[in-house]
Amino acid sequence: MIWNERFPRDVQPSVTDIRAFIASPLWEDFCGTIERTYGAQPVVEHSRCSGAPGWNVKYKKGGRSLCTLYPAAGYFTCLAAIGGEAATEAELGLDAYGSRIATLYRNAKPMNGARWLMIDVRDAETLSGTLALVALRATRR
Repeated sequence: MIWNERFPRDVQPSVTDIRAFIASPLWEDFCGTIERTYGAQPVVEHSRCSGAPGWNVKYKKGGRSLCTLYPAAGYFTCLAAIGGEAATEAELGLDAYGSRIATLYRNAKPMNGARWLMIDVRDAETLSGTLALVALRATRR
């Protein structure tokens, strides 16, 4: 079943509902790392964005967005915007984030001073690279 059909705008999912829908240990690893490392708590919000409509999970640190997560059956997508000092550092170590993320980054056109990456997290290598990009975002402007 498609996420936004299972949970339409008038049916807000709980964090437990989201975990059950995704049903991937990568979700637990990602969220646990973000929460422990940055003290961020998940905020479930609804979006009408045409690119990824429906309920999503946002993590923020000090009022600054770290990432937005979009549930899917068996995996999730992480939106990470990389700009400023974080972009410079990301470009220096791009290949360390894994080939999938390196390709996404190189193909992303800068918009409003950042590259907006929609990363499908389906394997451990992509999980690791995505967490590294979020770390850049959390510690750089």
